[in-house]
Amino acid sequence: MTSVEDLVLVAGATGGVGQLVVGKLLEKGLKVRVLTRNAVKAEEMFNQRVEIAVGDIRQPATLPAATQNVTHIINCTGTTAFPSARWEFDQPPNLIEWGITFLNPKSSEAKAKNSPAKVDAQGVSNLVAAAPRNLKRFVFVSSCGILRKNQFPFSILNAFGVLDAKQKGEESIINSGLPYTIIRPGRLIDGPYTSYDLNTLLKAKTGGKYGVIVGTGDQLSGDTSRIDVASASVECLFQPSSSRKVFEIINQGQRPPVIDWGTLLSKLE
Repeated sequence: MTSVEDLVLVAGATGGVGQLVVGKLLEKGLKVRVLTRNAVKAEEMFNQRVEIAVGDIRQPATLPAATQNVTHIINCTGTTAFPSARWEFDQPPNLIEWGITFLNPKSSEAKAKNSPAKVDAQGVSNLVAAAPRNLKRFVFVSSCGILRKNQFPFSILNAFGVLDAKQKGEESIINSGLPYTIIRPGRLIDGPYTSYDLNTLLKAKTGGKYGVIVGTGDQLSGDTSRIDVASASVECLFQPSSSRKVFEIINQGQRPPVIDWGTLLSKLE
């Protein structure tokens, strides 16, 4: 599934999971290109070990150059589930507008540049459209609860449509005809590694934490280490059995000395 000639594009590479993904890809000896809006930040973080493509999944015109000649794409982009500064409002809402926002979630989404609908739905769709048709794998970091949006606590998480948006992103990938792996973690823990350098990322470990459980059908709930999500995102590239699969991942039970990703991923139905 992979070779030294492969080139992996990581979208969301300077985020919590994305940074760790880049580190793990480099450990595997793979060539990496990062898609980023901030080239200076990426250069400082990855110490000139990666190619840098300046672009934005919300801006389709910026993507063809970034995806040229890539063999794999790992998409770790995302924003907050609830309105925040990361939604990039043109003007910060005042107290009255915040009240309206919580009573009418769609009113806030329309005013934001970086809402879940624009990132997890439209942005993912844009990246899928720009992907080479001979792509070996499109990996998408999604979320547990996609199929349980009307159940607590996922109904609260989805108050502003983050699970709706991620589901649309998943659908655009599945319907594209591209080989894919969709990973649905639980509540992310470990990190967020928002200002770490590459040497620190390469040493990131989950020693002493719980074991890894994977499942299908959106049945699992719990916390998930960002480090394990990053590992799953990279390891699945080496496992043919994980192609065209959607699975959940959480941390639970005793952690073995080494996580056997081949065995875990081979059991996916």
